[in-house]
Amino acid sequence: MTDLLPPTALADLFASFSHTAFRIEARDFYDVDSEHEPFRRFLAGEPADDSWIAGFCAKVAQWTAEGKRLRRVRVVTVPHSGYVRWSMTVARRNIEAGEDIRYLPRTDTEKLGIPDEDYWLFDSRQAAVLRFDDTDRLLGIELIEDPGEILERCQRRDLAWKHAMAWKSYTRS
Repeated sequence: MTDLLPPTALADLFASFSHTAFRIEARDFYDVDSEHEPFRRFLAGEPADDSWIAGFCAKVAQWTAEGKRLRRVRVVTVPHSGYVRWSMTVARRNIEAGEDIRYLPRTDTEKLGIPDEDYWLFDSRQAAVLRFDDTDRLLGIELIEDPGEILERCQRRDLAWKHAMAWKSYTRS
């Protein structure tokens, strides 16, 4: 495996994108320290405290006000894990800020031939492939700028987006 950039390098990529940021979220769980307590509260049936995500949502609102687009396809296993159910409730905040989030059942990605890879695609010219350990913690980022590899990820993005269902429709189904 190539040398990985630290997870904090994502902030630089977000600071420098010009028009689009797209993500394929391919995991059913992410071990993120800031999510532990909100997720625990969800599982316990306690009232939500979404203050932990307010900073990112403020940035999403700023970017969309500047005319930039943020889109995401979440690949999910059905039936949904507790984490996926929780993330579907949190998505409301991202969507209110201007992000477009859609859902695609994992069985559909298998039929469509979309690899199980988690990445951000910035301006269709850089891919930040997220690498995780066996406990679902982010190890680092593999930055891809090779035009052929970017084209493959753009094609996967377009295919996933075409077949994914909008959050509002998906959460009603």
